[in-house]
Amino acid sequence: MTQPAPASAPASAPTNSAPLTAEGAPSDRDAVRVEGVRFGYPGRPVLDGVDLRIRPGELVALIGLNGCGKSTLLRLAAGLLRPHGGRVLLQGDDLARFSRRATARRVALLHQSAPPVPGMTVRQLVRQGRYAARGPLGMLREGDDEASRRALADAGVGEWAARPVDSLSGGERQRVRLAMALAQDTPVLLLDEPTTYLDLRHQLEVLQTVVRLREERALTVVMVLHDLAHAARFAERIVALREGRVAADGAPGDVVTPELLAQVLGVAGRVGRDPQGGWPVCYPDHPLPTMK
Repeated sequence: MTQPAPASAPASAPTNSAPLTAEGAPSDRDAVRVEGVRFGYPGRPVLDGVDLRIRPGELVALIGLNGCGKSTLLRLAAGLLRPHGGRVLLQGDDLARFSRRATARRVALLHQSAPPVPGMTVRQLVRQGRYAARGPLGMLREGDDEASRRALADAGVGEWAARPVDSLSGGERQRVRLAMALAQDTPVLLLDEPTTYLDLRHQLEVLQTVVRLREERALTVVMVLHDLAHAARFAERIVALREGRVAADGAPGDVVTPELLAQVLGVAGRVGRDPQGGWPVCYPDHPLPTMK
C-alpha cells in the first residue's frame, strides 16, 4: 500500500495489493456494493443503472464532468439519499434497512462544502462526529472520548483543539473537517472533492494525509476528485462516470488514456508516465466540441 511521502519529496506510486481487513486478512465481503442504482430529480436523471463494487481497504477515486453523478453516488452510499431503483449495500447489508444514525456508524461522508461555524472550537467541531455513537444525551457530556482524541491526533490538528475554527486557513479547516469525519470511527470514508478551494500545497497535504490514514486505520476510501492528475497519483483505482453510468473502472495505468480524456472529460490530450513514480501523467491540449 501507498506510503505518504514527506512534503519535500514526491509521494511514491500507489500499489495494487489485495485489500485487507483491519486484522490483515483478505475479505470476501464488499465494503460498498452498488447494484443497478438509478436516481434523479424531476426532469433530470442523474444515475442510470450504476453497478460498482468497492473492496475493503481500497482507495478509489471517482472522476467525471460536473453533473455526471459523482457526488450523488457518494450521498447514496452515505444513506443521505435513497435510490429510485436498485440498492446500495454496506458490508453486505442493504442500506435501506438502516436509520440515518445507524448508517453513520458504518460510513462517514466529508461533504464538498460546509457552513461556517462561528464561535466553535476545533475540539467542539470534531466532537460533532461522535453524534452517531454517543447520541444527543452523550453529546452533552463534557470531555473527549477516545475516538475524538484519536481523530484529532491522526489528522494532525490536536495542537489547534482550543482554536476557533473560523480563525484557521482553508487547508487547516479541511484537515479539521477530516478529523470530524474520522471521529465517526467508521470503516468506510467518503470524501467529496476534499481538495476544493485549496492551493496546491494544501491539496497535496490533504491527499497525503488521506493516504496515510487509509493505511494506518485500514480504511476503505472513496473520494471524488476533479484533478485527474491527483486521482492517477494517489488512488489505486479510478472509476469514471459519464452520463450517469460507469464509463471506465480500473487501475490508473489501465484507465488513464487519451480515450478517457476525450470520451469522459471532453478534452484532447496525451498521456505519459511519471519518470519517478510511474503513475500516468496527463497533458491536456484543448477542449473538444460539446459532448452529446
